Amino acid sequence: MPKATHSPEASEADSLLKLVTSGGAIEFDREREGAWIEVIRKMDEVYSDLLRYEVDLEHKNAELEEAQAFVTNVIESVSDILIVCDARGMVQQVNSAFQHALGRSVGDVVGRNIADVIDAADGAKLVPLLKPRGTPDVVDGELRFATDGGSTDLFAINSSPRHDHRGRFIGVVLTGRPIGELRRAYEALHKAHQELQRAQRQLVEQEKMASLGRLVAGVAHELNNPISFVYGNIHTLIRYRAAIVAYLDAIHGKGRASDLAALKKSLRIDEVMEDFGPLIEGTMEGAVRISEIVKNLRRLSFSKLGEVERVNIERLINTAVLWAVRTKQVRIDLQMELEPELWISGNEGQLHQVIVNLVENAIDAMRDTELPRLVVSAARKGNEILFRISDNGPGIDKDHISHIFEPFFTTKRVGEGTGLGLWISYGIVREHGGELLAANEPDGGATFSFALPAA
Repeated sequence: MPKATHSPEASEADSLLKLVTSGGAIEFDREREGAWIEVIRKMDEVYSDLLRYEVDLEHKNAELEEAQAFVTNVIESVSDILIVCDARGMVQQVNSAFQHALGRSVGDVVGRNIADVIDAADGAKLVPLLKPRGTPDVVDGELRFATDGGSTDLFAINSSPRHDHRGRFIGVVLTGRPIGELRRAYEALHKAHQELQRAQRQLVEQEKMASLGRLVAGVAHELNNPISFVYGNIHTLIRYRAAIVAYLDAIHGKGRASDLAALKKSLRIDEVMEDFGPLIEGTMEGAVRISEIVKNLRRLSFSKLGEVERVNIERLINTAVLWAVRTKQVRIDLQMELEPELWISGNEGQLHQVIVNLVENAIDAMRDTELPRLVVSAARKGNEILFRISDNGPGIDKDHISHIFEPFFTTKRVGEGTGLGLWISYGIVREHGGELLAANEPDGGATFSFALPAA
């Protein structure tokens, strides 16, 4: 076969074909290289995202572990027993206080039904504690827990419901403590309260005795006048009796008429007989005054607590003010403005104590006043009787006026008051349906007032 030969045109075509083929391969390699570069870049981005997500996940996990540790520490630090149950009553978690109370480990309790953990006799008491309910509903109960040796003491239990993020009931949290411990705490509190009440009663009685002592001093002065009057009249009557007996003996001895006339004149029998009437009337008047004073003392001293009676306001105020003023033994301008026929229902002895205390305080406040003036008034105002005790002293300090009815608050010098008088008076007025008020007058001085329902 003859050997092929190439023409110049064929050689040129082959050269062009090789050039085109070589350029296409180069272009193909470039596209493939660009694709790989893009893949690598995407992989770098994904890897960077994975690293960032991993760091965030580690931070979140650390925060979660810290929160879980915090919650666990709080639960373990609670001295009350704590039991977490699901909606079926299966125990999910307990704290150390519960383990210590029952003498069991977590493995002995968690995963079991709460009914298997309590005393069998208290099964009925468990039902309301596990019942599904709304979030704010807390149920109280009492349970005994089963132990290897029998059962524990009675526990006071509080059951709080648990709900998920959609508001569905998922279980309860039971907390409680031994009732014996609560009972001891209540007994200690009750004992402290009784001690406080006893101390309060003693202080009140001391204040009453102090008021009674001041009252008795005034009463003693009040009794002195009629007693002295009666005593003097009795001495006179004794002398008159001796004269009359001597004259009667002479008459019965049948003496001469001239001798009897002389004896009658010397013994002043006519004057004695004329003086008998005034002497007896005066003695009776003194005895009546003494009787009234004693009667008032008995009424004030022995009236029962809470005893209600019709009280004549005019008599009440006159007696209380008179005794308070005599106790202080000072000269004051006393003005009484009392409407007649005012009556209230209450305890006269207690109301007497209020008036005496307010008048004595007013007199003490005017100790340095040049011309002390005390105005005591009582008037009807609608269906109430308004009492007012006003003085022209320096008034009440603005820093003290909000504290004067507090127990033990006093502005008097040491030894002059306990700070209980106004507090007791405030309580008495309140028990009678009123309110004791204090205010400063624009022209100076202070006024204490209260209104009580009219009888």
